[in-house]
Amino acid sequence: METDHSENPNDMAKKTKKKPKLVVIMGATGAGKSRLAVDLGSHFPIEIINADSMQVYKGLDVLTNKLPLHDQKGLPHHLLGTLNPNLEFTSKHFRDSAIQIIEGIVSRNRLPVVVGGTNYYIQALVSRFLLDDFVEDMDVGDANGSLGDEQLDYDFECETNEANHSYDRLKEIDPDAANRIHPNDYRRANLYLRLYARSGIVPSKLLQGKAAEKWGRTDDFRYDCCFICVDASLPVLDQFVEDRVDCMINAGLLYEVSDVYCQNADYTRGLRQAIGVREFEDFLRFSSNPTASSYPFSDNACKSDACFRMPESTQSLSKENLKVILDHSDDQCKILLNDAIEKLKINTKRLVRRQRRRFNRLRSLFGWNLHYVDATESLSALAAGSFDETWSRQVVEPSVNIMRSFLNEDVTPDLNPETHARMDVQRIDSRDLWRQHVCEACGNRVLRGAHEWEQHKQGRGHRKRVLSLKKSKQYLIDRESLAPSVSG
Repeated sequence: METDHSENPNDMAKKTKKKPKLVVIMGATGAGKSRLAVDLGSHFPIEIINADSMQVYKGLDVLTNKLPLHDQKGLPHHLLGTLNPNLEFTSKHFRDSAIQIIEGIVSRNRLPVVVGGTNYYIQALVSRFLLDDFVEDMDVGDANGSLGDEQLDYDFECETNEANHSYDRLKEIDPDAANRIHPNDYRRANLYLRLYARSGIVPSKLLQGKAAEKWGRTDDFRYDCCFICVDASLPVLDQFVEDRVDCMINAGLLYEVSDVYCQNADYTRGLRQAIGVREFEDFLRFSSNPTASSYPFSDNACKSDACFRMPESTQSLSKENLKVILDHSDDQCKILLNDAIEKLKINTKRLVRRQRRRFNRLRSLFGWNLHYVDATESLSALAAGSFDETWSRQVVEPSVNIMRSFLNEDVTPDLNPETHARMDVQRIDSRDLWRQHVCEACGNRVLRGAHEWEQHKQGRGHRKRVLSLKKSKQYLIDRESLAPSVSG
């Protein structure tokens, strides 16, 4: 297919000083975002910016499903496998890097296309309000003033990085804010503590108005955005995840994970956060333990000279050692391996569901106009060998039409001003950013925000548990009603 470079997407923006145009390709894991972006390069002069929080790091190419160089078809890919795997790359880091990259792409008269499933990266890029910036603005204002003991306490916690201590202190100061974050998210806990130290106001109250007023609003976007969301039915995505994990194992996923494995490692920052690293921890720890009581090659196991015992000083596995373990290990080791693979599949499926819920939230709460393209038939056609034809017809062609309308500005406004105003009021009233809901039926599972609570109540798992509880209660009632006659 010939490349059509007749369309210059940012010429009009330069002449009329409008916001630069930006295309964002979103979608759940396995839906085909990266492939679509490359295919669109045959129709438009684009450069691609990766917005996957794990693919930005060097390493784990198989596990993070980085697009191989030969599949990139010569298109420039930015922020793909460029960072030290031990660094923390926050949404602010991504935003600051991506803004500079976009400026360079626009100056070359090409169209920037952001591709990824990390929604908070994308939100930080297109929205003008970010919590980190708000804190920094307060830093500047308080630069010449004394911050007192609260600031000293915060500095101490930043230096020690004691996640539990930071979270516990935040919970004492502002339980509502603490309920919004994970107990191990020490960076955000410290950020909230810092905000409290600067302002003297608890973060939940200080940010409620700020976030509701500014964050995520379409009329406050940094760019003129076109959002394309690649979607597929959950059963098809689940099967695709199952098959892809099996392919990853065959492609050397275990060797990749063993390279980054380290006992008692910090799994809350850098590349080790990736789904598929921690899941194999038990297997790798068991495989690298030389003690006779737990190592698969004990006195009761294989006594072949080929069987490998790792030196006590070694904490990682070489490819050769891992291959020996896989070839000769006993049932316990294989059970751990199969459990790890199953955990990887389950957690990836959970990620798919979280991503889809977040897309719904962007539409319902923030009014983002997401153009959905359905890849269900294409992914189903993989086994039949007709993927390319179906993919082109069902996914690529609709996406090309969406982009052409966007670039030619033929698309009618998504909402009229009255509807925008009405939605603004609804968002402020309904977002419920801080409220915590507890579902007793699902084992006291914690849901945060009205939208997440409503989504949970509509879920199949919740409804089945509620029905089961009702049946159990009815059974107890019936049994109690029969008790007198039975005893008599």
